[in-house]
Amino acid sequence: MRVCFLGFIFLLTFVGDLNAQFDDPFGGGQAGVAKPATTVKLLLSHDAAKPGTTVMAGLALTMADDWHTYWINPGAAGIATDVEWTLPKGVSAGPIQWPTPDKFNALGSIGYGYHDKTILLVPLTIATDAALGRATISGKVSWLECKESCIPRDQQVSATLTIAGTDTPSANAAKLDAAKTELPKTDANLAVKAWWDGAAKEDERTLLIEFDAGQSGTDADFFALLFESFEVSPESEVTASGVAKVRIKKTVMKFEGAWPSELAGLAVRNLKDHGKTEAYRVKFPILASASGAAATTTTQAPPPATADKSLWRMLLYAFIGGLILNVMPCVLPVISLKILGFVNQSKESPARVRLLGMLYGAGVVVSFLVLAGVVIGVKSAGELASWGMQMSNPQFVVLLTVLIMLVALNLFGLFEVTLGSVGAAAGSVATREGAGGAFFNGVLATVLATPCTAPFLAPALGFAFMQTAAVIVLMFVTVALGLAFPYVALSWNPKLLRFLPKPGLWMEKFKVAMGFPMLATAVWLFSVSIEYYGGRVLWFGIFLIVIAMAVWVFGEFFQRGIKRRGLALGIAGALAFGGVVFGLEGQMQWRTPTDPSEAKSGVVQDFPGGIRWHRWSAEAVAKAREAVQPVLVDFTAKWCATCIWNKKTSIDIESVRTVLADKNIKAFRADYTSRPDYMTKELHRWGRAGVPLTLVYPAETTGEAIMLPDGWLTPGMVLTALKKAAG
Repeated sequence: MRVCFLGFIFLLTFVGDLNAQFDDPFGGGQAGVAKPATTVKLLLSHDAAKPGTTVMAGLALTMADDWHTYWINPGAAGIATDVEWTLPKGVSAGPIQWPTPDKFNALGSIGYGYHDKTILLVPLTIATDAALGRATISGKVSWLECKESCIPRDQQVSATLTIAGTDTPSANAAKLDAAKTELPKTDANLAVKAWWDGAAKEDERTLLIEFDAGQSGTDADFFALLFESFEVSPESEVTASGVAKVRIKKTVMKFEGAWPSELAGLAVRNLKDHGKTEAYRVKFPILASASGAAATTTTQAPPPATADKSLWRMLLYAFIGGLILNVMPCVLPVISLKILGFVNQSKESPARVRLLGMLYGAGVVVSFLVLAGVVIGVKSAGELASWGMQMSNPQFVVLLTVLIMLVALNLFGLFEVTLGSVGAAAGSVATREGAGGAFFNGVLATVLATPCTAPFLAPALGFAFMQTAAVIVLMFVTVALGLAFPYVALSWNPKLLRFLPKPGLWMEKFKVAMGFPMLATAVWLFSVSIEYYGGRVLWFGIFLIVIAMAVWVFGEFFQRGIKRRGLALGIAGALAFGGVVFGLEGQMQWRTPTDPSEAKSGVVQDFPGGIRWHRWSAEAVAKAREAVQPVLVDFTAKWCATCIWNKKTSIDIESVRTVLADKNIKAFRADYTSRPDYMTKELHRWGRAGVPLTLVYPAETTGEAIMLPDGWLTPGMVLTALKKAAG
C-alpha cells in the first residue's frame, strides 16, 4: 500500500515540477525553478560550549500557507524530513527528536506531519578531546513539501559553534527550550492495553488499543511509529470504553514475518484543543485477546500465562530473594566486613549494637530506594530498565573498581579511613565499623548485590519492572529488607554475639585475610572494564597502581608519620592528581568507552574446546528450529557473577558439550554486557528483569521452550533440559 501511495506522490511531484517550469518561462530570476514553499534554518542553543557537553541543534522549518511536511512516520504517504550532517572532528549528532505532529487528510490519504512552522531538535555531542576553536556545523536537509502536489526539496544549512572553556547560550536558546515543550512526554502511570480483535484476514488484522482518555473524552488517537515488517493504518475508529477510557480501533497490515508482539508510538489526547494536544511516548505488548496473554511469534515462547503473578506472592519472592543474596558470590566480600564488625561489637553496649545494625539496614534501604528511583526515571524517559543496569555503564564500573580496591587496601592496613572530628568514635569504615562505616557497608552490599540474581528474585523483579512506580518502590524496599534482615536481627539479639571470639590481635590478621576477597572483587570488576576499553585498560591498571602508591604514602608517612607530614600529603596528592589527569583522562580516556560486542560473524569460544557460541537473535533461533535443530540460549553478561558461575560449573563443561555435539544442539549466546534494548525487551517478555536467563528450545517449532531456574544452576538441570529438548 505504501509503495502505491509513494508512486502516486512522485507522479504528482513530476507534474508539479512541470507546472513550476512553465509558470514563468520568460520571467526574471532563476528560470525554470519554483521557489520552495518551505524555508529551513539551523539554530544552535549555544554560541560556545565546553568539550564533553551537549549542544542542542534545531532545524526550524517554516511552511507557506496550506503546505505541510512530514513526521518520522508520514502515514499512508509521504517522506519524513531527513538531514545529512557534515560535522567537524569531535562532534557527533544524535537522532532527530520529533515534535508531536498533526494528523491530516492530504491528497486523498491520511498523514502525519507539520503545518506553518516546527523545529526538529537534534542533540550534538562534543567529545571530551574535541579541539578548541571555531567549528562549522552544517548539513543537507531533505524534505517533502505538499499542497496540491508534492515536491521533494533539499537545502544546505550551517551555523558556527565555538568550542571553548566556557558555555555561552545563544540568542536562540529560549526558542529551542520552547521547542522541547512540543516533544511528546512520558507518563509511567499511563497504562496502555492492546489486543488483537479476531483472527487475521490474509495480511490484515484488527487491533484494539485502550488507555486513559483524561479530560479529552473520545478526542484521542494513537500515532504509531514506522516499522519495516508491518504498518499500522493512520485511520482510527475511536469510542469511549469504561470510565474515562478511550478505545481505538486500528488496522495492521503485515508485509513479512510474524505478527508483531509489541507496538510503540504516541498516545494522543485533546487533539487540536487550542494548541493543547497531549502526546505521550508509549511502548506496550499486544495481547492475544482482551483477557489473554501477550501475543508471541513462533520463535519464542514466554512463560505460561497461568503463572501466579499476585503482588503478595511476588513480595514474598522479593524478600526471600533478598535473603539469598547474602550468600551469592557478589555479596560475600561484604560479609567479611560484617563479621569483623560483629566481632568488634561483641564488647559494645546493646543499644550501640542495635544502632549500628539499624544504620546498616538504613544504608541498604536507602540504596535500594535510589535504585528504584533510577528505574522509574529510566521508564519515564521511555527507555527499558533492568536489574543491574548500572553495571552496563563503563564509568560506573571504573569508579566501583577504584572504590573496592581502596576498601581492600584499607583492610590490608595501607591507610585508615577516618571521619574527621568523629573519627575517634567511628573509627575506620572497614574495621571498627562506626556509624558511618555501618551505613557505608549497607550501601556497598547493595552495589555489589546488583550484578547477581538469586532464586525467587528474578520473577519478583521481572514482575516489578512491568508495574507502576509505587509497586517498583515497594518491591525494591522488600528486597532491601530481605538483604538487611540477618544482620539487623543479629544486632537486636546481642546475646548471640557472645558466641563469637573475643576481640584480640587475631583480628588484625583476620582483617588482612578478608582484604583478599575484596581485592578479588576489584580484579573481577577490572576484567569487566576490559570489555569497554579494550587495550586502553592497561592505563587503568597503571592508574590503580599509582593510586595504591598514593594511599601507601598517605598512610605510612602522613597518618603514621612523624616528620615531613606535609611533604607526604603533597606527594600523595600529586600522585593521585597525576594518575587521574594523565592515566584516566589522558591515556585511557575513560569517558569515551567503546561498545562491547561479540564477533559479528562466526562463533565465539571462551577457551579451546569450549562451547561454540553463535551470536543470538530471534531470527537465528527461528532458522535453527526450522532446520529441526534443538537450541540452547544463554543470556549472560561479563559483569554478572551468577552468569559466570553457571558457565564455569554447569553450562560450558565436558558433559554438556558432549550432549550438544551428540544431539546436534546449536548454542546461542546473548551478551547483555552493554544492555542492548532488544535484549532487554526479550528478557521482559520472559518475565525477567535481568540476566542470567537460560532457555532450551526443542527442534519442533511448535514446542515450548524450557526456561531453567533463575539463580545458580546445576549440571543436572542443564543436561535434563537438553535431553528433553532433543527427544
